[in-house]
Amino acid sequence: MITDSHAHLWWESYDADRAEVLARAREAGVGRVVLVGTDPDTSEQALGLAAGDPDLFAVAGIHPHDAAGADARSRARIEELCRRPDCVAVGETGLDYFKEYSPRAAQLECFRWQLELAGQLDKPVVVHCRDAHEDAVRLLSEHPGLCGVMHCYTMGAAELPPYLELGLYISFSGVVTYPASEANRAAARSVPAERLLVETDSPFLSPQGRRGRRNEPAFVREVLERVAAERGEDPTELAELTSRNAARLFGLPRE
Repeated sequence: MITDSHAHLWWESYDADRAEVLARAREAGVGRVVLVGTDPDTSEQALGLAAGDPDLFAVAGIHPHDAAGADARSRARIEELCRRPDCVAVGETGLDYFKEYSPRAAQLECFRWQLELAGQLDKPVVVHCRDAHEDAVRLLSEHPGLCGVMHCYTMGAAELPPYLELGLYISFSGVVTYPASEANRAAARSVPAERLLVETDSPFLSPQGRRGRRNEPAFVREVLERVAAERGEDPTELAELTSRNAARLFGLPRE
């Protein structure tokens, strides 16, 4: 069984064929998908979708792009959602200095708040980091012992040590298949087996042969196969390993 550890299937591009998308995922051997919200509304949608399917699991949080609008009401809604037993983690949170849709100060404050929330609830945190490595490490280091995942890890092996030292999991996406991503492939070869995850980040970041098209959970198999090839490992065994890792991180039922 393969686990897609990060997807946004509440996205409107799936409204017309979401059932077919999930059917294709199962046909491809994807037995579980973690649905990740980016604000209160989409977090509620993720929880709603997961409630109707035992193979879907939901995460609630505020993305750094939306940090500027994270007022007291929004945070109260996110906290309420994260307290639900069916919410398996806090996020997607973090920092994005590449697009910087929210001011850095707002991103930092909102990220810190969600790290504190995850600690209070004893739940893992799903971290987005783009062009913000130093600040991400700094804030994460303020919360030692917090469990979580660096989702859609796009950096190289050189940046890995602080995240691994903090006990975080590392998740690879379609980026690992891109010709220019050799540094990212080096990181995929370097992550300890017990910290490795794979994802699609659907509907974004389709694998190389599908770039320019909507991504979907079935395509996580291509990410897995590329990571397995880089590591010199059997894809079936790596699928089982990364699924066990996802179950351990998110507290999913063990099969």
